[in-house]
Amino acid sequence: MFQSFDNAGGQRPTTRPEWMALLARAPQKLLDGALPQQGRAAPQWLRKPETGLMMVQGRAGGTGERFNLGEITVTRCALRLPGADAQAPVGVAYVLGRNHRQAQLAAMADALLQDPAERELLEEKLLKPVREHLQQHRAERHDRAQTTKVDFLTVAREAGSGDDEGEDA
Repeated sequence: MFQSFDNAGGQRPTTRPEWMALLARAPQKLLDGALPQQGRAAPQWLRKPETGLMMVQGRAGGTGERFNLGEITVTRCALRLPGADAQAPVGVAYVLGRNHRQAQLAAMADALLQDPAERELLEEKLLKPVREHLQQHRAERHDRAQTTKVDFLTVAREAGSGDDEGEDA
């Protein structure tokens, strides 16, 4: 799903809910390559990565009553960066699937992004590539969907052209 916060809003800084949504969908290889080496040491765990199920709800027609669609696997964790004091920001992450390392890296990125000194560097090094990856993924999905598109007006014209021959006889 492509969200409005997937696009950088001009000169507006990225807010925490926006970067957390991007981090939740970021592939592990982008997170691995973008985080500084200080994030590689063992963090102070507030909640170690754990996997569970969450109920997904849907709406009939987008406006109707909510209904339980099914369950998805989610991994979550909460941490403080290594060497940080008790007042340091807490990094939190929820990611789809069972990848504990991805959740840990996303939580580390969340904690680092809360530090104004790190935010600008991580915006360029991490969030911008994640946005580009998500836009590319969206474009690929759109192209795949376009190959299955049926133009019903053309189908009706083609079906109607065969009937003209039968009327002349």
